[in-house]
This record gives sequence, structure tokens and C-alpha cells, in this order.
Amino acid sequence: MEEITDWIRLWRELVEVRSHKRQEDQDRDPTGQGDIWRARARDYQAHLQRRWAQPDSTRSFVTGWLQAHPGATVLDIGAGTGAWSALLARHARSVTAVEPSPAMIGVMEENLAAEKITNVQIVQGAWPDVEVPPHDVTLCSHAMYGYPDLPLFVRRLVMATNRICFLVLRAATADGLMAEAAMRIWGHPYDSPNFQVAYNILLQMGILANVLVEDSGSWSPWTSDSLEEALSKIKRRFGLGQVSDYDEFLAGLLRERLTYRDGQYVWPPGAHSALVYW
Repeated sequence: MEEITDWIRLWRELVEVRSHKRQEDQDRDPTGQGDIWRARARDYQAHLQRRWAQPDSTRSFVTGWLQAHPGATVLDIGAGTGAWSALLARHARSVTAVEPSPAMIGVMEENLAAEKITNVQIVQGAWPDVEVPPHDVTLCSHAMYGYPDLPLFVRRLVMATNRICFLVLRAATADGLMAEAAMRIWGHPYDSPNFQVAYNILLQMGILANVLVEDSGSWSPWTSDSLEEALSKIKRRFGLGQVSDYDEFLAGLLRERLTYRDGQYVWPPGAHSALVYW
């Protein structure tokens, strides 16, 4: 009989690899304040603006729900620079934006002021440790990947929600480069905490959620200036040291799967966004 995957344990292990990378970023913060977004918040904002330049089904579905339920209150968990909060504030009575990073909050405040949005309250803190009153709607977009206990994260989210929960998660391509690398290194195709792992955890929790895969296609591919840079990137993603037993395999995989175009090595598309709601 095939062994049943312990999805909760798998999520925790994937988060721990990701957390190790984040700790390295915090250690590099010259201010010593440990905010990994201090030097990257504005780059993140610019990246998000490029991604949001075209409409997509995820945003249309969530805003459509709010339009059909006027006067709703929204909790935005891991609000970042406030793109979702600003969008939802135009269709909701009020939005509470929970965000731990002071750098992200600074950019969010600028963006909200520039758009003259006044019905967003910002709460600095990390979910699920912050205390907020229940809201009609809760949304968490790609902000759950750093928390190892996903069942607790979700239970607290459900407790804070009166009507509907929305999660936006990375849905990796099953035959993608990262899946092939993960299968060789870890024996399974999951390179990071993502939709596939999270959905199985929701099923274990008795939550039979709906899923809407974003219709705007795969995310924009990564680019690297050299194969050496690409190798360093993929090794860091898997938490490998400077020299590992997988270097030869990974270098060959990158030579096979990356495309050289316009002076850069272009990674194959590897992920979509999936909207999970219940």
C-alpha cells in the first residue's frame, strides 16, 4: 500500500527551509532591525504593479463578491504594500490590513494616501498572533508561506471570519523545473509551501474549499544573468550549501531547461495563482 503523505508535516518542513533563507536575509540587514523588506518594499510594489497591469479572474471574483454583498468588512492578512487593501476598500465598508513589516507599512500608507483611501485601518503584527475582531470577509494572498503551523493559521482565520474566507496561493506546475529538482533532492515534487500542499491540509481539516485558478496564465518567468547565478538561486531555494551532492544534477537541469534570450537565461514558467475559498 502506498504511504499516505503527512501534508501538515510536509508544509512545516517546507516552511523551515524557507525560514532559513529569510533568516539569512535578516542577518544581512545593516540596520540590525531584522526587516527583510527594508530594502525591497518598493521593488515589491513595482513588481506587483506590473503583475496587476492586466485584469485577472482572482481580483474580479473577490471584488464581485463584495459588490454583491454591500457593506461588508474585510480583513487583509499580510497586506504588504496594500494593493489588495486599496482594491477592496473601494467595494467594502472598511478594511483592516494586518502587516508585520514596517517597511511595507510605510509604502502602504503612501499608496493609500495617494489614492485618498480613508477606510483602511493598518495593524502592525504577524498573523495569527494579532488580535482583531471578526470581519465579514478574510483574505490572505501569498502571506501564509512563513508560518509552519498551517492548521492553526487557518483556524484563527476562520474564527475571525463571519461569512467567507479567501486564500490566494502559488499553484506550481506539476512537470516544472522546480518540481523535477524537488523530486530528485527530497523525493517529492514540492519545492515550497504552496496550493497543492495547503489544499490537502484543508481537506484533512474537514474544509472542502472551492478553487478558481487564475486565468491570466503563468507568472512571469525568472531571469538570470548567467548559469552560475541560476545555480546559486536554485541551491538557495532548496537550502543547499555552497557545495552539495546535487550540484552536477542541478547544473545539468538548468542547462537543459533554461532558454538563453536577449542576453539572459530565462527560466520556464512554473506557477499560477489559485484562489481557494469557503
